[in-house]
Amino acid sequence: MDLTKFGIWTTYRAIGEEHAGEAAKLVEDLGYGTFWLGGSPRLPAVRPLLEATDRLIAATGIVNVWAYEPADLAAEHAELTRDFPGRVLTGIGIGHPEATSDYTRPLTTMREFFDGIDAAAAPIPREERCAAALGPKMLDLSAERSLGTHPYFTPVEHTRYARERLGPDALVAPELACVVDTDRERGLATARKYAALYLGLRNYTGNLKNFGFTDADIADGGSERLIDAVVPQGSARQIAEVVQAHLDAGADHVCLQPLGERGIPHQGWTELAAALIR
Repeated sequence: MDLTKFGIWTTYRAIGEEHAGEAAKLVEDLGYGTFWLGGSPRLPAVRPLLEATDRLIAATGIVNVWAYEPADLAAEHAELTRDFPGRVLTGIGIGHPEATSDYTRPLTTMREFFDGIDAAAAPIPREERCAAALGPKMLDLSAERSLGTHPYFTPVEHTRYARERLGPDALVAPELACVVDTDRERGLATARKYAALYLGLRNYTGNLKNFGFTDADIADGGSERLIDAVVPQGSARQIAEVVQAHLDAGADHVCLQPLGERGIPHQGWTELAAALIR
């Protein structure tokens, strides 16, 4: 499965599910290799992305284990891959503790979920699944039981750590939210608006503290230092430099999430493609 170096990350809440086919076709035409559908989707939600394209890989970023029985996810994967072989990457994750009262023993729960997938009538092959992971033990599990890891809301330093932890063979595919806008004040405001949710979730804030950020960086909407590290703003060429930094740190693939446009972000996707791919 060739994800290529660059993919697009978005949700149907952002672009409108009715525009899925149009968005997927644009992503493929611009030269991106993978369309990451976020927002804890059900796996069949990627079908319109596959139907509208010829080569594009559709990945989930991520399906939530609290919303699924492993056998049901495996059955949905089998049905999709019968129609679109080699084009579905099932990203799986535990979510965050603020989202569910059942959030206990996350590592054990993820391990048991993989056990359930492997015991299903049609297991999801290891190379067709990946795992959201931030900390060392979950990173290790992602490499042991899947293609690798899809980290979210992380700086370049985390990408370097993940690569060093996992070795040369596991997938490291970080998400990178960004704002293609050269107006510093406006771009920073857009980035802070997006970051507000994640700066209130302790799995993300705890991870940031492991990479040199402090409570002061996290408070009051995030310091400029923190925001610039996880949600870069500027021209497409300036953002491409941050993307390259993730690649230099060991990322195989970077999932780009440009912010600030309503509906399908035609401008952001196009300008980033021009800076990175063409």
